[in-house]
Amino acid sequence: MAKDSIKLIANNKKAYHDYFIEDTYEAGISLHGTEVKSLRMGKCSVKEAFIRIDRGEVFVYGMHISPYEKGNIFNRDPLRVKKLLMHRAEINKITGKIAEKGYTLVPLKVYFKGSLVKVQVGLARGKKLYDKRADIAKKDMRREAEKDFKVKNLY
Repeated sequence: MAKDSIKLIANNKKAYHDYFIEDTYEAGISLHGTEVKSLRMGKCSVKEAFIRIDRGEVFVYGMHISPYEKGNIFNRDPLRVKKLLMHRAEINKITGKIAEKGYTLVPLKVYFKGSLVKVQVGLARGKKLYDKRADIAKKDMRREAEKDFKVKNLY
């Protein structure tokens, strides 16, 4: 297996619906043994997760990693707070942007890069209701156009 091969574990589609993603960063994550085994089986959810910076350290809250079935006393709490590993300069840059109005950090993807678990972190700005409606309308128009295109090509 190549060093840079990427295997997606979890994707946060809700984040793309609720936020404008301005910038993305790659972060490592501090895990315990049975959590990694559970991730290898694809048991992870980042739907309700959010990220906070506390005293210069980045933590992800609400990221659910199901307990490993074959694990015993070594299993950890599925919703425990997990530390993200990022460079100090990146953390300082993000902290400066979050201090601006309306920015937040959300986890977008959890994936294996080689043998390491990585989290793609998005610097996001919240969407208003009318922005979401415009996105849905755009998606519907594109879907209709694709359907028309298929119908025309069948005849």
